[in-house]
Amino acid sequence: MDPLSVLRDYAARNELDKIIFSGDDILFGSDYTFPANTPTAFTSKQSNRPYPLSAAVFLAQHHDLKHTDFIQAARLRRIPPVSLPDRKTFLDFLRYGHNSLPSADPLLPSAFAPPETHLHPPSPPPEDPAAADEATTGKQIRALERPFKDRNALLDARGRDFLAVFQAALRRLDEQRKGGGKDAAPSSRTDSGAGAAALAKPKVVDRALGDGVVPIILVPSASQTLITIYNVKEFLEDGVFVPSEERMRATKGGKPESVTVQKKLIRAERAGAAGGAVSFEVRDKPASLKSDDWGRVVGVFVLGKEWQFKDWPFKDHVEIFNRVIGFYVRFEDDSVEAAKVVKQWNVKIISVSMG
Repeated sequence: MDPLSVLRDYAARNELDKIIFSGDDILFGSDYTFPANTPTAFTSKQSNRPYPLSAAVFLAQHHDLKHTDFIQAARLRRIPPVSLPDRKTFLDFLRYGHNSLPSADPLLPSAFAPPETHLHPPSPPPEDPAAADEATTGKQIRALERPFKDRNALLDARGRDFLAVFQAALRRLDEQRKGGGKDAAPSSRTDSGAGAAALAKPKVVDRALGDGVVPIILVPSASQTLITIYNVKEFLEDGVFVPSEERMRATKGGKPESVTVQKKLIRAERAGAAGGAVSFEVRDKPASLKSDDWGRVVGVFVLGKEWQFKDWPFKDHVEIFNRVIGFYVRFEDDSVEAAKVVKQWNVKIISVSMG
């Protein structure tokens, strides 16, 4: 049984939700089980290489996502993403229902033809000398190739500290607070009437980090974001990015309410006599913060969406990023459009590589 034919039947019956990823296999209900890396007749127009079954199933189940969100979600699941030129070809194929592919369809229609029975093995077609030479040259080149790094090795960013920008921003925020907020934008100090009083401004604790105050960093609770409460500790302490879903599977006992991150500041004297180590409390539920807690918030990882700050006790994102340091983590090969809104905010953009 061809796995793409099975996938097309499930799509025609609106039963794509019954297809489950289980380890290295894909379960089609209780009917069939195929290895996730099974090559299919669905090939890339650019490389002419077949997509694995996992890529076809993931596209069928998430075709409603925007392409940039789809690429990011596939990478988080470690599934080869289907390129934009190939999406329409495959989605049109799924809509053919139970019928076979038409002969004019470019998606390898011969791959779904029933096998022919031969009494004697068919004679091989005459070999093209030019094609044979090209294949031989390709084999020679691949024999000389030496892989130095894979995607996992690139994610192991030893010797790189993603916190350099974060700590520099913390120092700037601390200096602003000690100076009475001289650098704050006028929009955060105006409008002192009844409307501003109704915003319930948070209590600001004007203390240095070494005065017994544990600063708070907020991360998004959305599962599709790169930094969550599951992988933030490794990212901030070691400068290593590990997909959130991978850490989620390894976490026992449910989702933590908060995570404690410890880091040594570049200038140890700023942390007092505690050996230069500063503790940060990381949370992902802003609604649970009290007035005093909001005064301890020093950093936030942003999604790039305005609704993330809907219930925050601040006027707008201008006031937020005058009080709190914002960070936006993205893949370095993501499109510029994905960070278009963030570039209008006073946040730091950190790019990570997936290899």
